[in-house]
Amino acid sequence: MHISSLPNRFGIGTFGKEAYDFADFLAAAKQKYWQILPLGPTGYGDSPYQSVSSFALNPYFIDAEQLKVQGLLQPGDCCNIDFGNDPNRIDFFKIYMNKEIILRKAFSRKELLPIHDFTAFIQKNQMWIEDYALYMALKNHFQNKSWEFWDKDIKYRVPESIEYYMELLKEEILYYQFIQYIAYKQWNLLKDYTNQLGIEIIGDIPIYVSADSADTWSNASSGIFQYNRDLTPVCVAGCPPDYFSDNGQYWGNTVYDWNKNKEAGYNWWISRIQNALTNYDWVRIDHFRGFESYWEVPFGSPTAAYGSWKAGPGMDFIDALKYTLGEIKIIAEDLGYLTDSVKTFLKESGFPGMKVLAFAFDTQENNEYLPHNYDKNCVVYTGTHDNDTVQGWFTHAAEQKAVFAKNYFKLNETEGYHWGMIRGAMSSTAFISIIPMQDFLGLGSEARMNTPSTLGGTNWRWRMNKEDASPALAQRIADMTCLYGR
Repeated sequence: MHISSLPNRFGIGTFGKEAYDFADFLAAAKQKYWQILPLGPTGYGDSPYQSVSSFALNPYFIDAEQLKVQGLLQPGDCCNIDFGNDPNRIDFFKIYMNKEIILRKAFSRKELLPIHDFTAFIQKNQMWIEDYALYMALKNHFQNKSWEFWDKDIKYRVPESIEYYMELLKEEILYYQFIQYIAYKQWNLLKDYTNQLGIEIIGDIPIYVSADSADTWSNASSGIFQYNRDLTPVCVAGCPPDYFSDNGQYWGNTVYDWNKNKEAGYNWWISRIQNALTNYDWVRIDHFRGFESYWEVPFGSPTAAYGSWKAGPGMDFIDALKYTLGEIKIIAEDLGYLTDSVKTFLKESGFPGMKVLAFAFDTQENNEYLPHNYDKNCVVYTGTHDNDTVQGWFTHAAEQKAVFAKNYFKLNETEGYHWGMIRGAMSSTAFISIIPMQDFLGLGSEARMNTPSTLGGTNWRWRMNKEDASPALAQRIADMTCLYGR
């Protein structure tokens, strides 16, 4: 259940009261984990997996009511602002256009903040926040263009140019630092509250960063990403041709130079994981297999079919993480086609992989997603943000698959197919069971969070109704949770 899907009157879920109410609902339902999607600021397409920063938080999630309590907003500041009129769908265009209006008003009263606290926040996060705030200010200055199209001197981060823009845009830079201070304050309060209820937060980070991001701009010349001297990418990420796509998928994210990362002690990656493990209790790493091997496509290729497999850093990287950070709680997203070497790598890492029931009924022959084939070191899901809901799956699945699922879990309409699948996940040997809120609610395809390889449309827009998280639902979840010792 992502933050964006929480109900309220501001068009998108926030770190506000409704998030606290949802944490209370989870506690009443005897849950121990709340998994969310990446919290970073989203760019074009609104995907949380394409963020302009690996370290910043999304300003959309700042709660206006808390700003009122602080005196940063006045009661009338949010009136007559259109955040969208569909309580079940986020209107990202209206959020993009209008959320900043109230944030700018809050910034105009920044003198109400305790300056020592703000200064301490900047010092604590100096590794990333100055570059991020400058990047965002520059992006506004250059009409929201990608940094590759900025003036040459600032694109290359010439020191004199950095100094010039730091002075020219100092108020804008301060605004973006202020926004991160507020967002982190609100998130940390929510996380602390949730933890006090005995619930851990499972966060999520993509293995790659967006090509247009503060991460790539500030590190383009360091060598940790594969860039030419003219700062065009050498190669980009993707996946090879397969059953679903004759040409593969051309993702366009700049790939890492793992040799240079190793020479640098994996410092950037360690800082990224350390930051994530500060924000969350657990971290799910998307496309974890990319640490063992990844599909590299020459920049500008017409399709991803022109790519080739390259070796990742493997256990050398994992060992460096563990040596520096100690025991870390990581969930490895290991979905899709896995070679024996990838499976060996995952086992050596010690991190639990993922089992998704939506993939369990393609074949009866040793399907690793069928619960009787699990070992305990895995996390089971009825589906993820990239899957249809359980009810939607049964609506669209081939009859043979649907019959197999019904026979396997002894599903019936009286219990509800979604509850039967939830029962199957909870009764499995996987040591953690995660159920999307849409499946607890028995919703159909209209509540699907994302359809991979598509842009826009209904992706990332679903929101829950306030009355959905009812005491009756919490009790039913609690009963099943206790029945299976979850």
